[in-house]
Amino acid sequence: MSHLLPPVTRFSSFAAGARDSLPMLVGAAPFGVIFGALIAAGPLAPWQGQFMSLSVFAGSSQFIAVGLAAAQTGILVIWMATFIVNLRHMLYAATLLPRVSHLPARWRFLLGFLLTDETFAVMNAYYLKHGHTPQGHWYFLGSGLSMYGNWQLWTLAGLVFGEAFPQLQTLGLDFAMVATFIAIVVPQLFRFPQLAAAIAAGAFAWFLRDLPYKLGLMAAILAGVAVGLGISHWQAVRCAAKTRSKA
Repeated sequence: MSHLLPPVTRFSSFAAGARDSLPMLVGAAPFGVIFGALIAAGPLAPWQGQFMSLSVFAGSSQFIAVGLAAAQTGILVIWMATFIVNLRHMLYAATLLPRVSHLPARWRFLLGFLLTDETFAVMNAYYLKHGHTPQGHWYFLGSGLSMYGNWQLWTLAGLVFGEAFPQLQTLGLDFAMVATFIAIVVPQLFRFPQLAAAIAAGAFAWFLRDLPYKLGLMAAILAGVAVGLGISHWQAVRCAAKTRSKA
């Protein structure tokens, strides 16, 4: 007697996306707590910090924006800094676009807003394993919304406990942030473009670490994006040339 697998539905795909994102939810919790604590100890009002998490939903750029705001940096510099920091999402989007290009614009906009480092790691692994699946975007939505809700919850926790414990952000939680990013990045380095991008970004970040206003980090991001896209383009051109020569 054969055992049939249960049918894949929208709800089951959504639930699977949220379930498979659970390790990332745990890893992202310290980010939200530290961010909320920084807001509580900084020049911004608590509602502004929560609103930033609700509307921006990009941890790295939020941290940089808060730091620059505390240094009384001009709004144009803050905008440019956060824009450059988020350029890495171009690589994420370019990688996932073939999987979601068939979706209506409203779906692509929603999934684009929910795309974070953690969700990209989950979705890239999912698509590499399953390819095109009819309910894949619901899995994407489950992962993205679980990360979004998680970020709001821990931002709020950081805001509340940051006011009660002003030194909360100095309790060593920053190590959890580093460990989380290592866990996200390392599994993505099995292809040459990603590995080269990581090496280039790491080298630039190290050599330019003493530049003010996090300019070294921004240069590292630009270098990593440029190297990754450049090598990917070169590989695509080379593959196309080989295909034409065999035709």
